[in-house]
Amino acid sequence: MPDDLPPDLDRLHTLRTWHAMWLECIDRQIAYVRKRQAEEERGRRSRPKPADWVVELSRATSGPLQVHDGACGMKGKRHRAVSRDEARRLLTAVPAIRACVRIK
Repeated sequence: MPDDLPPDLDRLHTLRTWHAMWLECIDRQIAYVRKRQAEEERGRRSRPKPADWVVELSRATSGPLQVHDGACGMKGKRHRAVSRDEARRLLTAVPAIRACVRIK
């Protein structure tokens, strides 16, 4: 038997109660973390695939400004998804629209 435990029954019961309380707290935290991780994973799986191409829109006119790759971090907050053909058409037909400098 370990020598560092108290010899009397009252203190041993107190220690057992205290440890049982902590085990319950730990079990609740484990359940919470598992639930949160499952929700994050479900969110990652259900997140829509980013668009292949986006058009950045002007704040003043809501017209197109630049064509960006869908994963580009420089696309700004005002943008809309477009198809590859639409992106090509905008770049060739509208002289004011530029391609993002990060497009390879």
